Amino acid sequence: MAKTVTRSGGSGTTSPHLLASLDPLLREWLPRQRWFAGKGRPVTGFSLVAATELLPAGARLGLYHLLLRAHQPDGPGDRYQLLIGVREALPPRLAPALIGHVTDGPLAGRTVYDALYDTRPAELLLEALRSRARIGALRCEGDPEQEIRSGLVPRLITAEQSNSSVVYGDTFILKLFRRVAPGVNPDLELPLALAREGCPRVPAPTAWMEMDVDTDAYVLGVLQPYVQGATDGWELALRELAKGEDFGAEARALGRATAEVHGALARALPTVTLGPAQIRPMVDGMVVRLEAAAQAVPALRPYAPALRTAFTALADLAAEGHTWTAQRVHGDLHLGQCLQAPSGQWSLIDFEGEPARPPAERRMPQPAVRDVAGMLRSFDYAAHSCERPAPGWAHACRAAYCSGYAEAAGRDPRTDPVLLRAFETDKAVYEVVYEARHRPDWLPVPLSAIHRLAAPDLP
Repeated sequence: MAKTVTRSGGSGTTSPHLLASLDPLLREWLPRQRWFAGKGRPVTGFSLVAATELLPAGARLGLYHLLLRAHQPDGPGDRYQLLIGVREALPPRLAPALIGHVTDGPLAGRTVYDALYDTRPAELLLEALRSRARIGALRCEGDPEQEIRSGLVPRLITAEQSNSSVVYGDTFILKLFRRVAPGVNPDLELPLALAREGCPRVPAPTAWMEMDVDTDAYVLGVLQPYVQGATDGWELALRELAKGEDFGAEARALGRATAEVHGALARALPTVTLGPAQIRPMVDGMVVRLEAAAQAVPALRPYAPALRTAFTALADLAAEGHTWTAQRVHGDLHLGQCLQAPSGQWSLIDFEGEPARPPAERRMPQPAVRDVAGMLRSFDYAAHSCERPAPGWAHACRAAYCSGYAEAAGRDPRTDPVLLRAFETDKAVYEVVYEARHRPDWLPVPLSAIHRLAAPDLP
């Protein structure tokens, strides 16, 4: 491990020249990455937030940690974390990691690539976390009671994700955040709070990587125990659907797990009461999103008046004096965010929340039913993903999940139908816009839910 080269505003010359030489390559490579948030808009340039040299670029293998801002039209630009490897040439096994060949600047004549594909850089990250290293502005912290063994073999998870994950010897998994923002990251904050509460449903963070830049602090990555042999809920649900098997027992157990996590979060972190003053802006936001969605997706327009009643009914209930409790929640709960271990135990993962929402909004207390609504929508998606759609399967899963939730929480989400319908409608509206833009073939899935949620016999 080496040194911090410079930070934005620093006096060194290496980093500005480094970024200038990488600029044309990154403009082509970055928008193609699954985790790049600014798709559809050109990258007009980059500015450096921080650059740390982890291995000297003049060696056989060089390694840079970069935190940079990607500038695009109509916005201040998002910040991204990159781990850039430097070699004379890439071996065939690293071909998928290629960023490009540098023609000028300090790396002229060398090849640069996404170093997470490479064993040696991944090993260096684990060693830094194991030793609680500090390299320039980078610092690693961790739970002193959890030991990290050296020599664990890394492998990059290549499935499409909004971040990047490396598994170490089936013992740990390191999640590196690609799109980063200063401040507290809920994907570290909430699992730490749940660990203090003794909640076994969420793997407790073992170590984490942070960076201080001027007055800003960034959470860059979290290392957690790897649930060996686990299957994510989405894969498991599709497997059972393909076999024509019932998923009710799994859905019920998942409902109990969700309620246990909600209960632990409510004990560990402050809760608030939502009355008319708090519900009104929440409803207004739902209405605004519906109106924008109806403008963007013509197929939604016939349903808009009926869907609006799902939101106004919630405001009316609040005006009559009804209140709700809000707390910290997962924020983006669906089957893919749940793992079932070989023992049958469910775990919840990925507490980052919806990446498109601002960090401060993701950390706001919400009614727990928001997570419930997300899971109910996920059952619906699974049921429509098989060769023959199975709405009856989804209905049974929804009922089993809510029953399991009630067993652990002491209250059934279905006993507050107005609140549940509002959050499920808001989620379905979001899905309509997403599918229309990115996966038009999937648009009938949320539209079928829209048809159901707009039915006049619903409360």
